[in-house]
Amino acid sequence: MTPRTLSCQVTAVEDLTPDVFRVRLEGRAEAMAHEPGQYLELRLDDETWVPFSIASAHRGDGTLELHIQHWPERENSARLRELIVVAHHLTARLPGGDCVLDSTSQRPLLLIAAGTGFAQMKAIVEASLHEAPERPIELWWAARERRDLYLESLPRQWAEQHESVRFHVVTETAPEPPVTGERIQGHRGRIDQALAAGLEDVSGHDVYLSGSPGMVYACVDVLASLGLEPSRVFSDVFAYAPRQPLVPTAGVLRRGSAR
Repeated sequence: MTPRTLSCQVTAVEDLTPDVFRVRLEGRAEAMAHEPGQYLELRLDDETWVPFSIASAHRGDGTLELHIQHWPERENSARLRELIVVAHHLTARLPGGDCVLDSTSQRPLLLIAAGTGFAQMKAIVEASLHEAPERPIELWWAARERRDLYLESLPRQWAEQHESVRFHVVTETAPEPPVTGERIQGHRGRIDQALAAGLEDVSGHDVYLSGSPGMVYACVDVLASLGLEPSRVFSDVFAYAPRQPLVPTAGVLRRGSAR
């Protein structure tokens, strides 16, 4: 899709945690069209555009949602928070990004996110469950603490309602209370360590990753040891922070202390 610039109405702003808020936008249906996994950019001023993953699959009704991490100490973050709260309309440019769900594939999905990287995975899960509800989905969501999983109830609901979905909670500190649930599993440690300890063979999966470059490449290095197919791994990081090679021919298996 060719990116478009348009004015969107802010229909709702909701604090999900003290640090993360959800924004709902509405615009012309045809102009808001996007593929699951793509992002948009919001204009702060004539020189500044800030990208955010679109946290909802295209519904055809002109609505979408964003999950925004608020960093009070960062000037752009504070400006954006103020702008969204007081503005009735925002200028957006969309869609962007090539890390999109391949709806023609029947391979199981392995989705790996840290923090608000969950937004991108949420759109992919919603689209996949709508288009092919039997397609297996394994979602790994990492955060420093359990409370940082700002919408944990939603992937829990997916796992409880769909036999094809498994949800993995990854936290660096021991979760309180312990993680339990149907097709839900908890892990402690860094996300790359958790993947090394919890996975065996990923050669048959389509893999999507969303997070910082350091987090994404640490996970890719581990997955390369588990048979990762270089042509079937997708991340926006590959476009804005590329390395050579993106996927090593021999990965590094970090078994570490994840559990």
